[in-house]
Amino acid sequence: MLKYSVFFSVLITVLVNTACASKQQLMTIKPEPEEAAPLVYDHTPSFINVPVSIKLKDIENQINTILKGLIYEDKTIEDDDIEIKVWKQAPITIQNDNASKGGKIKTVLPLKAIVKYRIGTQAMGVNLYKTNEFNLNGVVTLTSHIGLSNWKLKSKTQITDLQWKESPSMVVYGKNVPVTYLVNPAVKIFRSSIEKSIDEAIETSMDFKPNVLAAIEKLTVPFKMSDDYESWLRIVPIEIYSTDAELKKDNVLLQMGMKCTMETLIGKQPESKFDAKNIVLKPVEKMPNHVTSNIIAISTYEDASKIMTKNFSGQEFGSGTKKVTVKKVALWHKNEGMVIALDLQGAVNGSIYLQGNPQYDGAKKEVYFEKLDYVLDTKNKLIKTANWLAKGLILKKIQENCRYSIQPNLDEGKQTMLSYLNNYSPMTGVFVNGTMNDIDFQKIQLTNTAILAFLKVTGNISVTVDGLK
Repeated sequence: MLKYSVFFSVLITVLVNTACASKQQLMTIKPEPEEAAPLVYDHTPSFINVPVSIKLKDIENQINTILKGLIYEDKTIEDDDIEIKVWKQAPITIQNDNASKGGKIKTVLPLKAIVKYRIGTQAMGVNLYKTNEFNLNGVVTLTSHIGLSNWKLKSKTQITDLQWKESPSMVVYGKNVPVTYLVNPAVKIFRSSIEKSIDEAIETSMDFKPNVLAAIEKLTVPFKMSDDYESWLRIVPIEIYSTDAELKKDNVLLQMGMKCTMETLIGKQPESKFDAKNIVLKPVEKMPNHVTSNIIAISTYEDASKIMTKNFSGQEFGSGTKKVTVKKVALWHKNEGMVIALDLQGAVNGSIYLQGNPQYDGAKKEVYFEKLDYVLDTKNKLIKTANWLAKGLILKKIQENCRYSIQPNLDEGKQTMLSYLNNYSPMTGVFVNGTMNDIDFQKIQLTNTAILAFLKVTGNISVTVDGLK
């Protein structure tokens, strides 16, 4: 029994020593990250051209909502012997005045008027006045020049025609006598008020600032581009530009544009940076007909580490009994480059550290690490304890695994952005449509806290107002 006990003791000792020798513990010195500093990077502003189209029918609906019933009243008869009340008798219609030059809108206003006309005199304290009342029905035609000023559609309206359905008349000695000569002075009195009412209604109903800012605010709420990578697109407006209003067929066109910054961030949903107080509308003569967007994709090293860990999942490096798997990846900035820490498990347990610079292959749309190599302390330790892992073949395979295509991400980002250009309605009556070309990768920039990828997108966007409330 004693012999068997000695034999098993020796055997266990040999197995334990062999196991320990086959699974070496690697003790390497961690290259400490540089101190974190505020995120500072070069940001090229983007320009989004937004031609806005508003149907005359919508303007018509807005004016009819504002102008109801009594639209003019003069209660004092003593000053000019005339007292007038004017009502809108039926809905106002608005259309393009194709016959005019320079683009004007034509407004047709059916009206009803009650005119009291006083004739006579007062002498010796005796009132010798006689007041006659006329009920008039007619149609007023107005034309308006349109323009844009301080976010509002401005118009300069003039009455160009007034047609009475019946000639104004009064009974004199039993006969109907035309009294157009009496009514015409009254028309002169209320015509300027009606013109002013139309202009004020257009200005009130077509104040673009609340609608434009509300639409921009909704567009600038960061939206998720990818669930897998938890990436968000954030637009931060800087300035809004606009040309003067132009009438084309049955639409009022405004060529608007937004100067902004665009960035994608990875992680939890970022806050919106929209501030209505800082948005200024600047008039310009013309606008480019395309979108130029310079997008910065921001990935913190912590978030990039999670993605890289997923990329290494299930990968084994080595052969036979000399194999390791990567359980965790960590990235950080160091000496204007990047440190990649790999936690290994298998024939070698512990952490190894590599250093390199991320580059972009435009032809393959891949990110890769140029001159990836072991940090000096890691290399020395591997040569002493696991020379097979220090050899270039293993490093090459690790480097190949660090190279990954971003084409799926670019395609996914494009499809997500296109969904916001396919009859997207940020608010009632406002619809966004557009097209996009491919997303072009520009460059990579490292900061102390994040990896920045610079992208460029071109295309066009249009905003249509249809059924504005």
